[in-house]
Amino acid sequence: MKKILSYTWLVLVALFMYIPVLILAFYSFTDSTTIGAVRGFSLHNYETLFTTEELRNMIVGTLLLAVGSAVIASVLGTVGAIGAFYSRPFTRAAVETANRIPVVNADVVTAFSICILLIVVLGIEKNTFIPLVIGHVVLCTPFVYLAVMPKLKQMDNGLYEAALDLGATPFQALYKIVNPQIIPGIVSVFMLSITLSLDDYFISTYTKPATFDTISTYVVNATRGAQTEIKTALWALSTVIFLFVILAVVIMNLASAGPVKKQEVNVHDSRKQD
Repeated sequence: MKKILSYTWLVLVALFMYIPVLILAFYSFTDSTTIGAVRGFSLHNYETLFTTEELRNMIVGTLLLAVGSAVIASVLGTVGAIGAFYSRPFTRAAVETANRIPVVNADVVTAFSICILLIVVLGIEKNTFIPLVIGHVVLCTPFVYLAVMPKLKQMDNGLYEAALDLGATPFQALYKIVNPQIIPGIVSVFMLSITLSLDDYFISTYTKPATFDTISTYVVNATRGAQTEIKTALWALSTVIFLFVILAVVIMNLASAGPVKKQEVNVHDSRKQD
C-alpha cells in the first residue's frame, strides 16, 4: 500500500509539475510559434532572449534586485533569529508569531500595505527603487527567520556557553560556534529568497518604477499583446529559470551536508577533552 501511494504521488508530481515544464523547454528549442506544432529545432528563441536589449535589461535588473534583496533579507532574518533565540521565551514566541503572519498572508495584501505606507504615507518616490527593494526584503525576511531558527534550536548550546567561560567574547563565540551550525540554513534560505524575488508579481507591480520591469511583471504584460518573437523567447526564459531552480536545490542540499558533520566532530572532540 505504501509503495502504491508513493508511486502515485511521484506520477502526479511528474504529470502536473515537471512534464509541463519539459514540454515548454522542448518548444523553446524549436521555431514553433504555438504549442502543438513543431517547425524544426533552433536556438533562435535563446538568441532573441540574450540579444534583445529590452529582454536583457529586464533580466539583469531582476537578478540584481533578487540578489540584493536576498542579501539584505538574509542578514536581517539571521540577526533577528539569533536575537530571538537568546531572548526570553515570551519574547521569542511573540517574534515567531509576528514572522509567521507575513508568510501566510496574501501577497496582494502585503503589496498594497507596503505601497500605502512607503509611497502614500511616507511619500517615497517609486523612481528611487526604495519601495521596490524594501518590498522584496519584507517578502523574504520572514522565510529567513523561519529557516535559521530551527538550526539554532538543533545546535549544542553548551558549546557557546563553554566558549564564553573560556574567555571568548560574545561575538567570537557567535562567529566560531554558532555561525558554522546555521550556515546551511542561511545558504538554503538565501537561494530561496532569490527565487521568491524572481517569482514575485504583486509587490513589484505596486512598488516598481514605471520604466522598470521584473521578469514576472514583464511576462504578464508580454502575454497580453507582445510580438510573437518576444513571446516565444519567454519560453526560453522559463527554461533558464527552471535550470536555475534545479541548481539552487543542488546548492542547498550540498550546503546542508558539510558544516553539520564538521560541527559534530568538534562537539565530540570538545567532550573528550572535558
